[in-house]
Amino acid sequence: MRFRRLPWDAERVFVSSTAGDWLILRHDELEQVIAGTLDPNTPLGADLQARHLIAADPSRTTLAPLLSQVRSRKQCLQHGPSLHIFVVSLRCHHSCAYCQVSRAESTQTAFDLSDANAALAVERLFEWPSPTLTVEFQGGEPLLHFEQVRAITERIQQRNRHEGRNMRFVLASTLHDLNDDQLAFFREHSFQLSTSLDGPEWLHNANRPRPGRDSYARTVAGIERARSALGEDSVSALTTLTQRSLGAPREIVDEYRRLGFHSIFLRPLSPYGFARKTGPRIGYALAHFFEFYREALEQILAVNRSGYALEEAYASLILSQLLTPFSHGYVDLRSPTGAGLGAVVYDYDGQAYPSDEARMLAAMGDRTFALGHVAQSVREWLAAPAMQRVLDAGVAEALPGCADCAFVPLCGADPIDHYARQGDTCGHRPSSDFCRKQLGFFDLLLERMEHANAQDRAVLESWALPQRRDAPPQTEVA
Repeated sequence: MRFRRLPWDAERVFVSSTAGDWLILRHDELEQVIAGTLDPNTPLGADLQARHLIAADPSRTTLAPLLSQVRSRKQCLQHGPSLHIFVVSLRCHHSCAYCQVSRAESTQTAFDLSDANAALAVERLFEWPSPTLTVEFQGGEPLLHFEQVRAITERIQQRNRHEGRNMRFVLASTLHDLNDDQLAFFREHSFQLSTSLDGPEWLHNANRPRPGRDSYARTVAGIERARSALGEDSVSALTTLTQRSLGAPREIVDEYRRLGFHSIFLRPLSPYGFARKTGPRIGYALAHFFEFYREALEQILAVNRSGYALEEAYASLILSQLLTPFSHGYVDLRSPTGAGLGAVVYDYDGQAYPSDEARMLAAMGDRTFALGHVAQSVREWLAAPAMQRVLDAGVAEALPGCADCAFVPLCGADPIDHYARQGDTCGHRPSSDFCRKQLGFFDLLLERMEHANAQDRAVLESWALPQRRDAPPQTEVA
């Protein structure tokens, strides 16, 4: 049993079990539980037993139901990585200050994935045992090397005739300059498209500049063209929040509604790539992010009350952890870590990484987490020092600061993020931005759920249902 005092109510505590069941108790009730004086035959005692927080008679109690729940929550570990990111080019039209990747000019074809390395990457893909494989094409701008997107997809589909895997294809793109041939190909292979939309035109153009100052117009045109060719649900989007963004929570939400999106991912800045260099200019304190987020969340709920369904994607992940026993598989919120166990990245130069964040660190000159080259086998990658380092700090339940946290059954370890921010894969949890962010989300959503009226609560609960959503994209589009 782990507990956390509620920041909005000093008289009560959040108490959780090993499997992630939880209950909110008064302090005096928790003291009775700890002292062993609580009558197990009371309604509270029965509730605590049902949630595996106490056992009335340990000699007659079986751990089977608890272990079954743990198994369900950790189910994403069974088959290895299901998300496979192919970086087909670093070339890009944009010069975004918050970009996480090291981009190249649109004419620098030396930063394209070669045919030889692409073929080897496909071989490695099928060495993983997962029956479901999501192949996500990223950049830079992958449409600048569309020929390789086509070649890899066709190679995978041909191989899969014998493998029989469940394949899913995603392309993360600005959607600028989409043409009919590309759209026909995406339709043939049931692609989902992901793009970046930072809000209304003035904000998007300021955050994502390009020559001509027409980034917003091109993005919206690409969204509309893709929807027309592939269907209304074919395009998802996320926004990356800069200092400018924090002053426009309602405007950002209203823009997503206006453009017909039913999901919005409000994502704070990360410490990678150009974002690290420009942090003092575009960054902000985490407290300011949560001030923004509270207001944005209220606007999203107001939109739902008006009859238009709109969810916040990260809230849906947290709520799925709180309200369901299922595993969502989102890489950043897994323990053991999702790096290398839930995702693998095949970079443009043939190097492999356990996560996109590891690739970004390598682009900044730190190859600590490079697994190896696509010419090597998956077995060699898993035995690499980089993977061992990730795994050594990858179980949140065994980390100082996390082991005693009431939210640890619902959270993740993310050793690469801690290394990037603090220089250590275990990190110092009390001063960790990752931990402060996770605590902030759990506290905020628990409080909002408790104070919600019936209509708002029904909306928040609906976000937790797995059939309502896919996990949001891992990174913004360059």
